[in-house]
Amino acid sequence: MFAGFVALGGWQVQRLAWKTELIAQVEARINATPQPAPGPDAWPSMSRDKDQYRRVTVRGVFLHDQEALVQAVTDYGPGFWVMTPLRADAGFTVLVNRGFVSPERRLASDRATGQVAGDQTVTGLVRMTEPKGGFLRANDPAGDRWYSRDVAAIAASRDLSQVAPYFIDADATPNPDGWPKGGLTVVRFANSHLVYALTWFGMALLTLVGYGVLVREVRRRRRSP
Repeated sequence: MFAGFVALGGWQVQRLAWKTELIAQVEARINATPQPAPGPDAWPSMSRDKDQYRRVTVRGVFLHDQEALVQAVTDYGPGFWVMTPLRADAGFTVLVNRGFVSPERRLASDRATGQVAGDQTVTGLVRMTEPKGGFLRANDPAGDRWYSRDVAAIAASRDLSQVAPYFIDADATPNPDGWPKGGLTVVRFANSHLVYALTWFGMALLTLVGYGVLVREVRRRRRSP
């Protein structure tokens, strides 16, 4: 038991080092100078660990008539993410999470000022696709009900081609009339590995203490008449 608890504690120390490095990498990414959004040549090598939260920029035209609304809960309350395809000048299409809208602004006609036309430049963070749906609720493409930002499913439902396998969370640059509200990406990592490590090492110590008590009791009984 002692060896097992020590091994578990050591594993958590390794996890702590990994998580600390990951947090440092993400902090560097979100504060870096934005780079051009990855194009088709880079897509096969993209991964969540390597590319999530990279700060990028892309220029193109929004296809507002193809937007999808994904249910969301933010500091503004319940509502929707506005996922809008952007036909990039570089020749591909990428879904852009333009930001949050309240239920009262679900219809594009209720936020017509924010449906910007012409070439637009978007700066934001790379986010990898969220397939299948949310907790206990699967996406329903046929009913146009979305609970996660599933890039492939949304692209297929809109009959889009050459679509990037990621989406971009737009930054907080205000949209006309203030909607959608961008810049709401939550970058948070649970990091309780130090607590877990101390717990396992503590259990190892208690195992030694218990063993010592047991040995002392056995010796006492052997000495007893």
